[in-house]
Amino acid sequence: MSKPDHLLVDIASAVESEQSNQMSLTVVVQGAVITGRLAPEAVWRQRVAEVLRDSERLGPFAAVFGSAGSAAALRPGEAPTHLHFHVARILQGSVGIPETGGMYRIAVKDVSAWTVGDFSYSDH
Repeated sequence: MSKPDHLLVDIASAVESEQSNQMSLTVVVQGAVITGRLAPEAVWRQRVAEVLRDSERLGPFAAVFGSAGSAAALRPGEAPTHLHFHVARILQGSVGIPETGGMYRIAVKDVSAWTVGDFSYSDH
């Protein structure tokens, strides 16, 4: 989207202001379908920092996410520019990658389509 969808921005703003991670969303970004739950940016950064800290090779990068977490809060009147997904999967055929869910940051302006709710597949 060259101009972000105002309704999608309002949803992201509500997630940020409520500090809730219960909003399920599915988006299409450059042909990829990503489904999961939105999280406030500060919460998302904190979780990414925790995962990186636990990694022997990637531990030094944790500070990049951790230190910015406190600065991640939006100022009054400022609209979110990114969606922060956790427990998210990229849908590929009948498979969600990664199976356990991942952490994705997506620019709102790059979303070409979206729907409320997440998709899951079943072998049944």
